[in-house]
Amino acid sequence: MGRQGLPTNGEDKEDFMPTIELRRVTNFICQDVNLKIFDGEAMAIWGPTGAGKTTLLNTTAGLIGYQGEVFFDDKAMEGIPSSRRGVGFLFQNLALFPHLDVASNVGYGLRVRKERANGRVDELLRLMKVEHLKHRYPKNLSGGEKQRVALARTLATSPNILLLDEPFNSLDNQTCRHLIFELRHIQRRLGITMILVTHNPVEAKDLADRVAIMDKGRIKGVMPSGSFFSSKDIHSHINDSYHDLAQPGSRGQR
Repeated sequence: MGRQGLPTNGEDKEDFMPTIELRRVTNFICQDVNLKIFDGEAMAIWGPTGAGKTTLLNTTAGLIGYQGEVFFDDKAMEGIPSSRRGVGFLFQNLALFPHLDVASNVGYGLRVRKERANGRVDELLRLMKVEHLKHRYPKNLSGGEKQRVALARTLATSPNILLLDEPFNSLDNQTCRHLIFELRHIQRRLGITMILVTHNPVEAKDLADRVAIMDKGRIKGVMPSGSFFSSKDIHSHINDSYHDLAQPGSRGQR
C-alpha cells in the first residue's frame, strides 16, 4: 500500500506531490500564461467556453506543443512526453471501454504497463465505492457510476498530478454535489496535486483551494476559493454575459 492507503506499483511513493509552474505559456488561444499550483493543492481554472482552459490543461499534460516553459518541482518538462510526466487525465467524455467490465477498465493502464493489477483495482473500487459493480459493463452504469469508475482508472497508475476536464459536465445537480464532496475528500486524503477545468463557478468554489479566472487565453486573476463569489475580480474580469453563472447554487449554462 502506498501513501495514504493508495496502492502503488510496488515502489515507495514520495511524501509530496509536484509543484507545477507555467511560465509565459503561449499556444493556440493561450497568451503569455503564468500560473503556479503548489504541492498537494487543488486549483480550479474557471472561465467561459473558449477561454483556453482545456488547452492549458493539455499543455500541462504534454499533449500539445507550446512556447514558454512548464516546470514540475523546478524540473523543465520540455521534451518529456506525457507518459513520463506522472499525470493522470480524466477527460470530459470519460472514455471507458464499452467491451470491458468495470474491473478491467480500472486495471487497463496497469496491464499496459505490465504491472500487477488485482490488488490495486480492488482497493480503488473500494475507495470509489463501486466494488459491487466490478463485473458490470459501462452500458449498465449510471452517469455517476461511470464517473467513479473513470476516476478510479485515472488513479490506478498512481499519478503525481490529477487533471480533470469538466468532469461533471453531464451529471444532474444531486449526483454532482455528491461527487464533488467525495472527490475533494479523496484529493485531500491522497494529497495529490489537482487541476480542475470548469465553467461552473460552484464546482470551482467547492472543489478547489484556489481559483484561477481565465478569459480570452489569459489568466485574469487568482484567488482563494472562499472569496471567489464575493470578489470584485469575478465581475471585473469576466464579460457581463457570464455574471449569472456566479450566483451560489446555480450550476450555470454549459
